[in-house]
Amino acid sequence: MPAIERALLSVSDKSGIVDFARGLASRGVEIVSTGGTAKVLEEAGIAVTPVERVTGFPEMMDGRVKTLHPKIHGALLALRDHPDHLAAMEAHGIAPIDLVAVNLYPFEEATARPDCTFEEAIENIDIGGPAMLRSAAKNHTHVVVVVDPADYEVVLDELTREGDVQDATRRRLARKVFAHTSRYDGLIADYLAAATRDTEPYPEQLTLRFERLDTLRYGENPHQSAAVYLEPGYAAPCVARGKVLQGKAMSYNNYQDANSALELVRELPPCSCAIIKHNNPCGAATGDTLADAYAKARACDPVSAFGGVVAVNQEIDAATAEQIAEIFTEVIIAPGFSDAAREIFAKKKNLRLLDVGPLGEAPSPGLDFKRIVGGLLLQDRDLATLDESKLEVVTRRQPTEEELAAARFAWVVCKHVKSNAIVYAK
Repeated sequence: MPAIERALLSVSDKSGIVDFARGLASRGVEIVSTGGTAKVLEEAGIAVTPVERVTGFPEMMDGRVKTLHPKIHGALLALRDHPDHLAAMEAHGIAPIDLVAVNLYPFEEATARPDCTFEEAIENIDIGGPAMLRSAAKNHTHVVVVVDPADYEVVLDELTREGDVQDATRRRLARKVFAHTSRYDGLIADYLAAATRDTEPYPEQLTLRFERLDTLRYGENPHQSAAVYLEPGYAAPCVARGKVLQGKAMSYNNYQDANSALELVRELPPCSCAIIKHNNPCGAATGDTLADAYAKARACDPVSAFGGVVAVNQEIDAATAEQIAEIFTEVIIAPGFSDAAREIFAKKKNLRLLDVGPLGEAPSPGLDFKRIVGGLLLQDRDLATLDESKLEVVTRRQPTEEELAAARFAWVVCKHVKSNAIVYAK
């Protein structure tokens, strides 16, 4: 008797599902499916048992109710080595389901669209999918559960090689399911929290969800381990999602300095440059050209600029690249690099180039947090800009326009200096 005789496939993301179903069917597995998934499989010539034939109950309420039925969840939760469970299945005409492949309504993708209404968001909350996934994952000893299309081939390979899906793989897939459904529920909770943030800005309970991008060589010090994670759904240009075009992998300290540099230069006028050392600005300037801006920024503190991190707010051209290449620089962050600039930087093998894309989109509002022993501090992001209508001259002499321009520039830079700050601006 094959280890897997019956599979239930119900997916929103149809990628790879036809090949997966065909691979299962070729091994004699009965395919049970729902709605749109069943239609796709039937159009591909794969025999499908509609879920309503299993439950004896039609899909209803625009598909809101289709798999929430004892003949589905009994088939998933029954322990195959438990006589009472087997007797209950026989008494109620429940046939076991040995494999479940389910992925969920695209709530995250839907709510990421600016035109997504609250009602549309609610309709993209999956109910039956998470229920099936959790039932199957709880009983993973007897039911293989697949939430990620990337695992279809893994399952088929093990069935071919071993005749069954091994215990270690079953546990890994189950763990993946609970992580996935936890994150899914968290996204929904975050969305609803954001909808009420005006009246309740800080939730009573906070769950943080990030996706690991990479494991780093070490942390702030060589004896510390570290990793970098992505914030799901964050769309504005940022260091975390930047593309490393050349050079060694980014380090923990590189990420910190690069983030400080980008967030500063994002607020400066066009054609500006900032140089960061040890997470603090050591030079910042705007100029008639980007090369002029870099030269001015480096001149602020030429010693500290050596080995620093440079950020600019427009594409780097050859003239700017030639100047930057004159001294050792750890990382350069920019919305783009010209081909000529890339050729110049290619001679500096250890220099990291980070392309973050166009900076036109404003930073997203949200919460900043800082770990303290035994707790966490939260505050809203500092997105304040200078309101010139509230400026007040308190000196006897009125400042000149040149002095006001320098003060405006210094105000922005001062915002990005750590601790108490003195900023000289001209």
